[in-house]
Formats: sequence, structure tokens, C-alpha cells
Amino acid sequence: MTEKSFANRIANSQSDFIQEFVNILEEHHISFCIIGGLAVNAYAEPVVSLDMDVVIASDRIDELLTVLSETRFSVAPQSHSINISSSSSDFRIQLQTEPRYQEFIASSSYKTILGYKLPVTSAEDVLQSKIWAFSDPTRRASKRQKDLADILRLIEAQPALISLLPSDLKERLTNPSYPL
Repeated sequence: MTEKSFANRIANSQSDFIQEFVNILEEHHISFCIIGGLAVNAYAEPVVSLDMDVVIASDRIDELLTVLSETRFSVAPQSHSINISSSSSDFRIQLQTEPRYQEFIASSSYKTILGYKLPVTSAEDVLQSKIWAFSDPTRRASKRQKDLADILRLIEAQPALISLLPSDLKERLTNPSYPL
């Protein structure tokens, strides 16, 4: 079984939703990169996820939404993202619209995730996005714990990244008596 087959089986996909979405971006020459948990998988031991956080060039969002309206994908705007889904898969794409992620596109390079060759932002940018997510008090506690686990996965795989952590988070992660 290939990695793509595994990913599609886990997502209960009747079609290759990820590839279909990526094909749309590539056909329309829309710059993008992967951030979030799947991006962590490019730099650390992979874990299974049913969502993919994507950043596209902000000046192309309206164009992408127009193209997606002509497909079988469902589009649901949220406060800082646009959720894209398909009835043929349990997998979800979260198009991040927060402006601070725009610079991540320039630092991306192609990596293989779940058998897909995708532009993934740098390990430093992935870490920064996870720090922002973990530090957001409006996020659910379970999401923040996952963000913390992703931060740990990154710094365990690339110990030099620990220097980029805010001092309070570094203390929390390196002091064995500090409760996680």
C-alpha cells in the first residue's frame, strides 16, 4: 500500500481529495504552502491527521473561491480560515487567511507528506505557527495540547529549534518539574 493509498483509506476517501485540490492550485498557478500539523510531519516523525492547513497568496483567494464554486467541494468561511471539504472524503483543508502566514510561502520547499510532493514552509516557520496557535487563549484546550505536542515533536527532531522558543515556553518544555 502506498502512502497516498494509506492516507485516502484513513480519510475514507472515494477520490483523491488532496490531489484534486493541489491540481486546482497548480493549474491556476496559485502559490501555496503547507503549514500546521502535516507540515510538522515533513520535519518530524509523522502522525495521522485528517486536515491540511494551507496558505495561498492572499491576492488569489477570491479567484480560488470562484474556481472551487465550480467543483463539488464545499467551502465554509470561518474567522481566520476557509474550510474546504468534499462529501467523498473525511479529509478537510483549512485555508488560512491570517495575514501573518503570507511570508511563509516564500520560505517553502517541496517535501513529501503522505506520499504527496508539496511545498512546505520551513521548519522555523512551522514552529512559529505552532507557537502562535499554542499561545492563542481562544483555542480549545485540546487543540492547544496538540500544538504543544507538535512543538515538542519539532524540537526533538531538530534540537536547534529550541533557541526560537519564547523563554516561558522553553522553561516549560525543558524543566522536568514544570507541569506540561
